[in-house]
Amino acid sequence: MPNSPPKDILLVTGMSGAGKSTVLRTLEDIGWEVVDQLPLLLVDRLLATALPEGVDWDTRPLALGLGTRTRGFDPDALVRKIKNLREMHGHDVGVLFLDCSGTELERRYSETRRRHPLGADRPASDGIARERELLAPLRRWANRLIDTTSLSANDLAQKVRETFATDSLGQPTLSILSFGYSRGLPLNADLVFDMRFLRNPHWIAELRPGTGQDADVAEYIAQDSAYPEAIERIVSLIEMLLPRYRAEGKSYVTIAFGCTGGRHRSVHVAEHMAGRLRNAGFSPTVKHRDLGTAPQDSLEDAPTQ
Repeated sequence: MPNSPPKDILLVTGMSGAGKSTVLRTLEDIGWEVVDQLPLLLVDRLLATALPEGVDWDTRPLALGLGTRTRGFDPDALVRKIKNLREMHGHDVGVLFLDCSGTELERRYSETRRRHPLGADRPASDGIARERELLAPLRRWANRLIDTTSLSANDLAQKVRETFATDSLGQPTLSILSFGYSRGLPLNADLVFDMRFLRNPHWIAELRPGTGQDADVAEYIAQDSAYPEAIERIVSLIEMLLPRYRAEGKSYVTIAFGCTGGRHRSVHVAEHMAGRLRNAGFSPTVKHRDLGTAPQDSLEDAPTQ
């Protein structure tokens, strides 16, 4: 096997019906590379395979889903493979074992009307007992165990996010958008803030041709007496909400700031807010939906006296 850089690897295994699919799906959502039901003989080949140019998976942790339905599954051989990956290749390998009571597993199989993989021609309880015995070496070896007996799928996903998400993984993709109300609300926004309470540079002749990205326009907007407190309250709200969105597994968050035409107030606030969030450790992208549109007096608010 060619030398491959050390990698964080999590082997996800356990009782059939205990939630392996939920765990793998959640890990994928928070940024892990996930491979399910890979035959043990192909693990070395997977780790040695070069990734396409521009793909950053080599820096992401890898989750491998393994179970009694995996071709060539052998718990003792898997334990030997774990030792080899650690000692010979320097990979940081962990094992997450998903357990569940036999009674609850029987109930789940009854509800879904699926057959247990080791009990196709017999009661599910027989297959569960056989599988528990077969997996005993892995359960003893595992350094992480989650008992899903009393967990719903959402509870399990939440537990996985809390345990395995890092600062660089699991953050929602954050977008900041400016727009003009005169051209309609953005359809994909999660949070919308109306900036039309701020004084409007459109009604200042020398500022009208500019945009919220220009220093003189930004200074004029920021001198509004309501501006400092409003901005601080919005920043506090967003900083409080983003970790909650992450905890709930939300993958994308779009925050929109609107003014009448979408050229001055909303543009400045969007740029300012993106800078504040970057300083707070977030990585927003910024888009100005209506910045390229022509200013029209008929669309703007009446000038402030």
